[in-house]
Amino acid sequence: MSYHFTLPSSNGGVFDSAAHLPLVVYFYPKDNTPGCTTEGLDFNARLPEFQALGYTVVGISRDSVKTHQNFCTKQGFQFELLSDADETVCKLFDVIKLKKLYGKEHLGIERSTFVLNAQGEIVHEWRKVKVADHAQEVLETLRAEAV
Repeated sequence: MSYHFTLPSSNGGVFDSAAHLPLVVYFYPKDNTPGCTTEGLDFNARLPEFQALGYTVVGISRDSVKTHQNFCTKQGFQFELLSDADETVCKLFDVIKLKKLYGKEHLGIERSTFVLNAQGEIVHEWRKVKVADHAQEVLETLRAEAV
């Protein structure tokens, strides 16, 4: 199955996944929160290495384009953040899950990462991601394939 999507981007345009394959897509809960900031900074620090392997990296959350733009500027991200306010792409990748926060249940994004090949097919996926060392793990997986 090919996963094709278009979403508004932090760069002010519309991101078309088909034009950026192969692609590393990471879903995260919310801009400007500690775990999401750390994850974004880790992907940003390794961005040249992902690009050297031919991959584009994007982050997706339900935050607005304006919030994404502020987050990118504040953190110096060199990749695009995509706004999925209506959860269309989140549902396509099945990352909306029932979560508990302070004893209350709500639907939210389960931190997940997917690698799409040149045909837009998922070739790797990580669900229930722990932020520590995750970007490095994705990079090492892609490096191992490049050999």
